[in-house]
Amino acid sequence: MIGRWMRGALVAIGLLAVPASGVAQDDLDGAPASMSLQVTTDPSTIECRRLETVNPASLVFRPLRRTFHDDFDEHPLANGRWVPHYAGGAAWPEARYWGGDGSDFKRKTSANGEQQIYVDPRYAGRATAPLGLDPFKVEDGVLSIVASRTPPELKFVLFNNEYVSGILTTQGTFAQKHGYFEIRAKVPVGHSVWPAFWMLADDGGWPPEVDVLEGRGERPGDLVMTTHWRIPSTGRIQSCGFDFAVGDASQAFHNYGVLWEEDRLVYFIDRRPVSDIKVPIGFDDPMYMIVNLAIGSKFFVGVSSVDAESPPTVAFQIDRISVYQIDTEQARR
Repeated sequence: MIGRWMRGALVAIGLLAVPASGVAQDDLDGAPASMSLQVTTDPSTIECRRLETVNPASLVFRPLRRTFHDDFDEHPLANGRWVPHYAGGAAWPEARYWGGDGSDFKRKTSANGEQQIYVDPRYAGRATAPLGLDPFKVEDGVLSIVASRTPPELKFVLFNNEYVSGILTTQGTFAQKHGYFEIRAKVPVGHSVWPAFWMLADDGGWPPEVDVLEGRGERPGDLVMTTHWRIPSTGRIQSCGFDFAVGDASQAFHNYGVLWEEDRLVYFIDRRPVSDIKVPIGFDDPMYMIVNLAIGSKFFVGVSSVDAESPPTVAFQIDRISVYQIDTEQARR
């Protein structure tokens, strides 16, 4: 998702239609304090593959215990779990996150060609006082990150961005090495619409990057899951990911997750493994989570620049976000 990467070799071999999960729907709705996931165990020398057919003999259940959970029964900025902007280094003064010239640097990824600015009620843009703009709406335990066209009278104040939208990150509040990271969400569609749930290293370096879910807004039901890393000898960015077809992704809640083990990353849709990859070099530090709704892109296929077809407003609906750690003691029993 982040704009600094220029993909080396991105493997995206068509669309795989994801069959209905064998897990009961009631199980998928919740995030219990402990659970098990069925994961692949065949040789981790397999670099990157789509799991279209899996040998049952290679599957085992991995016990997990929950370490983070937000089911969005209250505003996401009320509990201290989330921050509404990209974080920076120690040299970035706290006040700069909330307004003034240059404050938009932490509120969009310009290199991607994004045309939104991420706001929150405290953000002032170029103004001298907070604008009170809130892209986060909570109703019946569902968070909506809402992107809407920038009011004309605020265009200059908001650095001439076409849209206002929202981002939530856990940098500085929660990060974890290894484990299962999951979002339950409806993935919005529309011209220029780019929702994502992804992870970056807590030390601030890039890559690694794990894109658990990205929606191609102009291709309804087309979702992509991707891993990015750097080749030390050349400095080249390498990527591998696959597109998956989830036909009702914009109308129904589904679970999208990644299990990060010592030797592999396994991607899941509705807790069924759909792809895996040997953990690349550089995945050494804990990772934090990001969920956002971007508008517009230069490079991401299925997301174009803003034009008259772009919706006046669009919402990314999120039922919950949960994280689990691998229960090594339970696994040894």
